[in-house]
Amino acid sequence: MLQLGGKLTEEQRIEKAVVQIMHKQPAIGGLVMLGKRVVCDKTRTACTDGRDEWYGREFVRNLNDKQLRFLVLHEMYHKMYRHLITWRHLWKKCSNTANRAMDYEINIKILDEYGEFVEWIEGGCLNETYRGWGTAKIFDDIYKKRKEREGGESGDGEGDGGDDGGGKPFDDHDWESAKEMTEEEKRELEREIDEAIRQGNIVAGKTGSGGSRDMEELLQPKVDWKEPFREFFMATCAGNDNSTWRKPKRRFIAQNVYLPSTFSETIGELVLGIDTSGSTFAPGVLPAFMTETKSICDMLRPERVRILYWDTEICRAEVYEQYELDNMIHTTQPEGGGGTDVSCVANYITEHKLDPQAIVLLTDGYLFGGWGNWHHPTLWCVLDNASARPTNGKTIHIKSEDM
Repeated sequence: MLQLGGKLTEEQRIEKAVVQIMHKQPAIGGLVMLGKRVVCDKTRTACTDGRDEWYGREFVRNLNDKQLRFLVLHEMYHKMYRHLITWRHLWKKCSNTANRAMDYEINIKILDEYGEFVEWIEGGCLNETYRGWGTAKIFDDIYKKRKEREGGESGDGEGDGGDDGGGKPFDDHDWESAKEMTEEEKRELEREIDEAIRQGNIVAGKTGSGGSRDMEELLQPKVDWKEPFREFFMATCAGNDNSTWRKPKRRFIAQNVYLPSTFSETIGELVLGIDTSGSTFAPGVLPAFMTETKSICDMLRPERVRILYWDTEICRAEVYEQYELDNMIHTTQPEGGGGTDVSCVANYITEHKLDPQAIVLLTDGYLFGGWGNWHHPTLWCVLDNASARPTNGKTIHIKSEDM
């Protein structure tokens, strides 16, 4: 219903913005149907819990049409990137920093993708430094700078956190409602978001308007990282110093020829290069990585495992002989916290004249100085950075929440 004088109500203005967004970018059409939009007093500005959206009436009233489209897209992007499910561990560590990091990531994406179709809302989080950065990397950068300013831990971040270069979140993030979701409800929401993105891209393809690059990346098939991780070791580290008839060579079975397969009782040295720069791994990432590595070691029985914690240099080197591997998970002590230059690992291997059977590098892929030069089989385990493309070796892209 129109207000007196033919002026649109705030509800109608939001629906108008939604329709305009769908015409501009049909790929987002599926997300439009996910959840509900309510104009109310729940929030002064706008808010989402990852499914539903709320808009403050007075705030909407004071925005022009372009700014309102920006606001609606902002809430949609929080949902599209599953922010309130994915980054809860960052919110627990520092709530204010987590809120800023999420907003920095999506605000610049919206402005880049939609151009003059939208208009910036003054006071929000915007910093050119963070173009192309993910939430986790932005969080790490802000958190580290705050610690340096405050001379210690940043606490829970309830205050404004000082000046990190570009405004404050103008919307609310309903973490408490998101927290109340059961694991089953979270999985169902993720399924609904995936389906909404998929349907939107199908519509965009049919209309010839093209899909969204960000949305296409979100639809990349999820593969259990442990499978390619194990395959790398089995393919790279399988020796041939013994034979067994228990497992004949499969490629000859079709010809009715049975030959023994070869195996190795033990393999050489494994090098694990673990990035401990300013980037912060989510809780559980390193334990999951080390647990899976230990499982591989139990099967392959390497002569030794050398763990190199690095940032711009080797911060700590640990060597575990075969008889010490059972204690590796419990005794390892990560060190680091500086910049990120993986060449220090390659240099260490050269300087110490190591000849490892394989090298595994765990990093977020935000490197300075390139990907380094490697002369041994190398596996990159890249966390939360789908755009990272190592120029050598094999790569597994891993999401923190999947570990």
